[in-house]
Amino acid sequence: MKGRPDLTHRMDVNKGLPATESRRDLHVWIIERVMEGRWLGDGPAELSLGTLLSQNLRMAPVPEKAYGNFFEEHCYIVLHVPQSLKATQGACSDLHYWAGKEAGAEAQDAAEAFVQQLQETLGGATVQHREAQGHESDCFRSYFRSGIIYRRGGLASALTHVETNLYNIQRLLHVQGRKHVSAAEVELSWSSFNKGDIFLLDLGKVMIQWNGPETSIPEKARGLALTCSLRDRERGGRAQIGVVDDEVEATDLMRIMEAVLGCRVGNVPATRPDKSVNQLQKASVRLYHVCEKDEDLVIQELATCPLTQDLLWEEDYYILDQGGFKIYVWQGRLSSLQEKKAAFSRALRFIQAKGYPTYTNVEVVNDGAESASFKQLFQSWSTKQRGNKNFGRLSKSIQVRPDVGKLQSQPELAAQLRMVDDASGKVEVWCIQDLGRQPVDPERHAQLCAGNCYLVLYTYQRMGHVQYILYLWRGHRATTRDVKALNCNAEELDLMYRGALVQEHVTMGSETPHFLAIFQGQLVVFQGHTGHDGKEQPAPATRLFHVQGTDSCNTRTVEVPARASALNSHDIFLLVTASICYLWFGKGCSGDQREMARTAVSAVSGENKETVLEGQEPPGFWEALGGLAPYPSNKRLPEDVSGFQPRLFECSSHMGHLVLTEMVFFSQEDLDKYDIMLLDTWQEIFLWLGEAASKWKKEAVDWGQEYLKTHPAGRSPATPIVVIKQGHEPPTFTGWFLAWDPYKWTNDQSYKEVVDGSLGAMPAICEITAVSTGFSRPAPSQLPPGSRLGRHDPDGQNGQERSQALVDGRVCSGGKRPSGLSVASAWEPLLHTPSLSPLSEQELNDFQLSRGPSNGGADPLTLQTLKGSQDGSGNELQPGPKAGDASTNSHHSSPRPTINGSLPRERLMHQAVEDLPEGVDPARKEFYLSDSDFQEIFGKSKEEFYSMAKWRQQQEKKQLGFF
Repeated sequence: MKGRPDLTHRMDVNKGLPATESRRDLHVWIIERVMEGRWLGDGPAELSLGTLLSQNLRMAPVPEKAYGNFFEEHCYIVLHVPQSLKATQGACSDLHYWAGKEAGAEAQDAAEAFVQQLQETLGGATVQHREAQGHESDCFRSYFRSGIIYRRGGLASALTHVETNLYNIQRLLHVQGRKHVSAAEVELSWSSFNKGDIFLLDLGKVMIQWNGPETSIPEKARGLALTCSLRDRERGGRAQIGVVDDEVEATDLMRIMEAVLGCRVGNVPATRPDKSVNQLQKASVRLYHVCEKDEDLVIQELATCPLTQDLLWEEDYYILDQGGFKIYVWQGRLSSLQEKKAAFSRALRFIQAKGYPTYTNVEVVNDGAESASFKQLFQSWSTKQRGNKNFGRLSKSIQVRPDVGKLQSQPELAAQLRMVDDASGKVEVWCIQDLGRQPVDPERHAQLCAGNCYLVLYTYQRMGHVQYILYLWRGHRATTRDVKALNCNAEELDLMYRGALVQEHVTMGSETPHFLAIFQGQLVVFQGHTGHDGKEQPAPATRLFHVQGTDSCNTRTVEVPARASALNSHDIFLLVTASICYLWFGKGCSGDQREMARTAVSAVSGENKETVLEGQEPPGFWEALGGLAPYPSNKRLPEDVSGFQPRLFECSSHMGHLVLTEMVFFSQEDLDKYDIMLLDTWQEIFLWLGEAASKWKKEAVDWGQEYLKTHPAGRSPATPIVVIKQGHEPPTFTGWFLAWDPYKWTNDQSYKEVVDGSLGAMPAICEITAVSTGFSRPAPSQLPPGSRLGRHDPDGQNGQERSQALVDGRVCSGGKRPSGLSVASAWEPLLHTPSLSPLSEQELNDFQLSRGPSNGGADPLTLQTLKGSQDGSGNELQPGPKAGDASTNSHHSSPRPTINGSLPRERLMHQAVEDLPEGVDPARKEFYLSDSDFQEIFGKSKEEFYSMAKWRQQQEKKQLGFF
């Protein structure tokens, strides 16, 4: 891409910058201390691992499989460079330095210095961020979809950042967050728990997720995704996962937890207060001018919201304070290099002067390369304001008439034009009267009244499927009673259509292009309202109509007060009197306006119509308007939205106020069945309701209105709000996403199905045993009568124990396992010891997990795979699972491929299941490629591919035709 540095080659080593790989969009480095007189590696190769920044510190790349792991005593550098064509349009690189809460001042200074050097290499089109542990920006958290892990202590070497297959571990992770999940190591004690969060007891081969009784299902599901990610990345998929949703039903797992944590005394502490920042707190913005005078930093407040772009001068330097939640530093292109180097230090001095927390997020933006979040703090933003050719290009507005064929096949075009089709579908209109809806005569569909509310149902076909859009149109003079009736009747219609209606809330004067197009440019809005009998109020003798628009997608005719001051030299007006109609053309109107106006006013004017040019009006024209009076002659400029990018947020509520979490670099993967998501395209607000969140539709609309009301840029409350339910997304919504799979949720499982259903997919029986020093598992002949696996059963009911089963590479919930599955009774002597104390690391090391047929035997492959932890507890980095090795991919239920050798790519890519060669596993088509074909198609080796997170594997397979 022009203007973006080539990252294929190593960055300038002379400047102290390590190498990067051009194929990756994310790069992470750790600042680590170099042991005296010792470097990792020999000769020039050491420069590719890291470069000495000071006498004791250097930068070292973090392995990709360790992304998301952060040690508290270190600082990190994270660089994100958009790679896809759609992502790079108008986007900048993001450069972050992250400081752990235990990181020293020397490491933080080194991180800041490295960021500055890297910024100089990348150029001005880079946004810089300062991140603090536990208070990271949404942009930073969006990189790590599986979650962030805070690890205690420091790291001796980047080579041991993550140790795969390490089972000699005993830790407790506190899992927090809704959409962006993080987990921090806490004290291994019951005192660390609370009712509102999730805690993961990680014992190496066994991972137990304890869900607080006040946690929501989305939190549980995302916590489980983090747990599974840890199992796959750090244990090669071999660890066993158990979930405690109800302590009463998961007695066996609770006994294991108590064996490790000790007996719990008292109840679990209450939920900790939520410190989420709501939209009301973010609504306050203040702009400050910054300069230095006699070595003192002078900060002068310039303006508060709403801010305008012309406040920023290219030779100056500004700080924008968003309610103490975030600090932006804007650097004009003509500001000095010294000022740019002092950006972070000045921001920190500002934070200190304001008394804000030291962890307050800082973002540094350059003139012409501002982030989307910065731009949206202003009323409007134009990328051509100063004629800058180096940064950001103004997208040319599409002037051609939309083609239905292109709209059907190109959802991104539909999104830009805000048109689902060419508006040739079926139209039905109802007027809200007496709390009910009355059908409108088709001949009067395009004639609405400002004092009423209307329902407009549009039916069209897309890809062979019938689709619906229900417009909820509200006049400026409609009563609150009518608005409530409008919403109620819309819900009734939605029920009639089984929830398939996309509902778009439209306010008079802010109609969308598609809404105007379905009336073919002949929409007329009269003052007054329709009475109970369906007839309009008596019309006055003189009426004035304002005609605006140049084509059928933007033309509307609205009745305005009949006086001369309502005229405008750049528009067209229709004056209707008892005897004649005047069609008045202002001097500044275009030919397209005139042509469209002659068609638009046909429903209002009679045959007796006279064309009048501005400045040549007959006396009767001014008499009808009450006499000549001054009127505006300035041209109404359309709103410039070229500088705004779409933004996606997850919606939630705290203390009655809206809380938003942004998904920066969003994709369809960010939409979950439990979510309510808000997509802001600036001209419209889309509210997407997941399947499990559809009952919150009313709250969602309220949140959309609150979002507009509290927006720092002073957004119009009349901005259209579109409510969409999962599975019924129109192209005007899907077109904003990089890729859209309409079948993504076909077999989507709920959290309960994931937990409960895993057991049915595994016919083998898994058992957990603990062999402590001096204790061995009893043979079946030594068991008491009526018991199984050494567990006494006074009722003689084998296999009826209430337990939570742990399945090899699977998850299962308490009380849901089939008969014959139980936790091994080797725990019993330990669990019933009066003076029970937490198990030692050695005792936990002695966990033995076996998977075998129902007769209790274990096959050799499984025994080898799940051998003792002493084989995987070394201090060196262990090799990860090899591509295609069934023994190291226990989370795959499909058998190991049986075809020998490789297959041509043509027989695998974009092939349906029935067209695949015999013996090919449809779930792993890519495996059968030759190593050279795999490298060429995926841009990485098979080993690198299978070490990635599973969601990333699936995403690449979909894009390349192997899904």
